[in-house]
Amino acid sequence: MCILRNNSLVAFFIISFSALAQNNAKLPLIMDMVHNNPGEPVYISQYNNPDVLTKMGYNSKCFFLFDSPMLAINWDELDIDVFPKGSASRAWVEHKAKRLDSLYSDCKKNGIDVYAMSDLILFPKKLVQKYGIENIFGNPQNSQTEKFLRFQLHQMFAQFPQMDGLVVRIGETYLEDAPYHVGKIKNKEDAQNTIIPLLKILRDEVCVKLNKKVIFRTWYSFDVNEKTYREVDAAIEPHKNLIISVKHCEGDFHRGNPFSKVLGIGRHKQIVEVQCAREYEGKGAYPDYIANGVINGFEEHKSLEAEGKIWNLKGLAKTGKLYGVWTWTRGGGWEGPYIKNELWSDLNAWVMAQWANNTNQTEESIFQRYATERLKLSNDDAAKFRQLALLSAQAVIRGRRSVEYFNDINTWWTRDEYITFPVLPKDETKVKVILAEKDKSIAIWKEIVAISKQIKFKNKATERTVICSSLYGLYLYRIYRSLFYLSAIDNGTYSRKEKANYIAEYDAAWKDYQVLPVQYPDVCATLYNKSIIRRTTGEVADLKVDKMR
Repeated sequence: MCILRNNSLVAFFIISFSALAQNNAKLPLIMDMVHNNPGEPVYISQYNNPDVLTKMGYNSKCFFLFDSPMLAINWDELDIDVFPKGSASRAWVEHKAKRLDSLYSDCKKNGIDVYAMSDLILFPKKLVQKYGIENIFGNPQNSQTEKFLRFQLHQMFAQFPQMDGLVVRIGETYLEDAPYHVGKIKNKEDAQNTIIPLLKILRDEVCVKLNKKVIFRTWYSFDVNEKTYREVDAAIEPHKNLIISVKHCEGDFHRGNPFSKVLGIGRHKQIVEVQCAREYEGKGAYPDYIANGVINGFEEHKSLEAEGKIWNLKGLAKTGKLYGVWTWTRGGGWEGPYIKNELWSDLNAWVMAQWANNTNQTEESIFQRYATERLKLSNDDAAKFRQLALLSAQAVIRGRRSVEYFNDINTWWTRDEYITFPVLPKDETKVKVILAEKDKSIAIWKEIVAISKQIKFKNKATERTVICSSLYGLYLYRIYRSLFYLSAIDNGTYSRKEKANYIAEYDAAWKDYQVLPVQYPDVCATLYNKSIIRRTTGEVADLKVDKMR
């Protein structure tokens, strides 16, 4: 009897310790955002539903720039002329406020904390014009700017008490859906004159006075400069409500970009940004499983492990410095492709959210649960689905950039729905490796397509999506491969005798690609644009090929 009691006591402590360990492994902040295309209708997405987010394991939602309360306060307490009653601008602000109040309240009812991303510094046009601050309002050290900014911050939380915090972006200002506002920042990379003064205002006004959270984004400000990061970190006293946001890779979400060197350093809490339907990799139009790479490390960052450096979120979590994960389930960038099924973004988001709820779990075990619980696959089909997903990560880096020489490929040669003509190095040895990787990518895509046709899904729409999106990846990356070969031919690092063959391959790939929406009208994403490029540099790929014919 005594042994039984002792065994029961041991079991009790084991269970209790296990529960405590799991609880300690849960990140405090697990947040999602739908990044709508500026100037376009908002995405129709399941992730706009807070109930869906709750069930996926999120505890917070970040509203995109144009659903920020910064655009919805009327400024009456400071100056009734900013948005005069009866004016078009006042009607616009009041409509915005009504919308946000409903959205924010819906989140709170579902147990989801409310955050909103806002560009700083952003003021009403009328305010800037009336007080003659056009040339100075981007300077947070200017006394008038500081006065207006503090008022604005206070009013946002006063008018929208549902808000738990503010997400701050500096350096870019989107105004496509903000017709009555204007933005400016003096120098987004200047620690002493911009970043630190702005952070001090935010910390004082929001974190201290209002006891609300500030998440300050480092992107294109102090995310790639460790010296600047440490300078900011040392100048700003940590606060329980102040969090620094860092992308898992430096710059934009490009495969091959370095793992962030500022993650895990400094005194402040850090949340990591993860894009789930990546704007440079099809936006969910084809398989692109990145959650494994983010959690366990991408193959191109493997060398960091031998150097004893952090190269994945699993390693970062072990340091105790990871406070949260912030996924972008949809969006980033501009325009298309536009998807009809959110499967691939859902896979990435679900795995990231579930891992953030218990960082002691393995990514593989979470993936298995996704396949069997969410997709209702048998164990055999779940194994095939995992193989397909992992292969997609290999295919993307080899087909779009390079594992071996990623720094020699301009990351911007294709983005959103646009394709320019890639530029290759003049080094024949490098080009040989890069072209071999493109061939390998196509071989992997063919394997992905074969696997996609073997998996038996309960849901027929999901089954058609997997097959169609796999074919989408194969045909698109055949276009990519032919362009890389034609680029090598154009710069003299590959035989010109092959030009006609690769032009023919280019045309054939486009022909196959353009048939997909006819074959799979219910699930096929919109296609890449053949003859137009935007927001990138270089020459339209199709026009360049025509010149080479």
